[in-house]
Amino acid sequence: YGCGGRGTGVAESFQTYTAAQYVALGDLYQEQTERTQKTLAQSAAKTNKARVDSKMLFHGPDSLEQILARGDVDAVHIATPPYFHPEHLEKAVAAGKHVYLEKPVAVDVAGAKRVMAAGQKAAGRLSLAVGFQLRHATPYVQLVERAHQGALGNVVCGLSHYYASGIPRPEWAGVSGETRRLRNWIYDRVLSGDILVEQNIHLIDVNNWLMRAVPVSAQGTGGRAGRTDHGDCWSHYNVTYTYPNDVHITVTSTQFIKGAWDVGMRFYGTKGNAEMYYSAPVRITGDEKWEFPIQAQTQGDAATMATGAFRGALDDADQRKEEHYIASISSGKFVNEAQQGAESTLAAILGRTAAYTGRRWTWNELLETNEMWDAKLDLREV
Repeated sequence: YGCGGRGTGVAESFQTYTAAQYVALGDLYQEQTERTQKTLAQSAAKTNKARVDSKMLFHGPDSLEQILARGDVDAVHIATPPYFHPEHLEKAVAAGKHVYLEKPVAVDVAGAKRVMAAGQKAAGRLSLAVGFQLRHATPYVQLVERAHQGALGNVVCGLSHYYASGIPRPEWAGVSGETRRLRNWIYDRVLSGDILVEQNIHLIDVNNWLMRAVPVSAQGTGGRAGRTDHGDCWSHYNVTYTYPNDVHITVTSTQFIKGAWDVGMRFYGTKGNAEMYYSAPVRITGDEKWEFPIQAQTQGDAATMATGAFRGALDDADQRKEEHYIASISSGKFVNEAQQGAESTLAAILGRTAAYTGRRWTWNELLETNEMWDAKLDLREV
């Protein structure tokens, strides 16, 4: 549900690498479902799967409910703007459907708590996966396993960077302001969560994974100097997170620069250091040297990174993630990533809040706010 670039790209991957059969498509806008239907027909033909019937294309504000009411739908892939994720997840779980939820799981504290509550309701009876596919990339899995076995010693500090170009923004001439806002939701901080929460969260999730913890606090800076023309999202962030045992990891990011795309993480420990890039290298230096052999080394651009159509250290990330999710449903050994997804989302929100306010925020202090954003949108009027 949600037939944009990411939703369509992941749907193609599911059809290609798993036994999943797409039977329905839904979106607020009819042409989005029709476009995705045509794209999926090509991958379906290659895997001998049925094309999504035109009668199974649903659009409009009630389209999710129409899909969830169908008995021939077992699982739902939610790829709508992040602001709607908690609501859409709650409805899917209430309908008894397995869920693959794209990240971030929410844009505010209250939304993240709703996702955790939905996860508790799904526990033991439904699979609920969150789209943090980096945790399934073979090079990353092998490096983190070594780190957890002591190859880095005690992690002292780290640096994660996500230097990205801007994302194309169609003008959508002749439509209402609210429709244009929804169409260009990636430029809207309430609908997207801003770039630290919507895009850079992948790095924050890996930091939590390697550290086996959530941040204790965060402080940061940033601003809009690089993208003042459209929307209200920031163009860059510099956030330093403090993890247990006084470990400091800085996350720095952009979403405006031209002609450059560089994403990676470094961790420095008492025995060794780790490098984890989207392209290459993925390696450990120090006492226990190790490196994963990577052939392709293309970082990609805004479009390919958003859809997942890039190569490098993440070659098998989507495939392994999707295979794991489908296998959990087939075997009855259901996965439940609601807590992990909510914690990584809250960590990103913690950094965003620290940067917005210009002061240090603690994890507990953030949770106490129960922050709730209001998009002030009526989907029946767009």
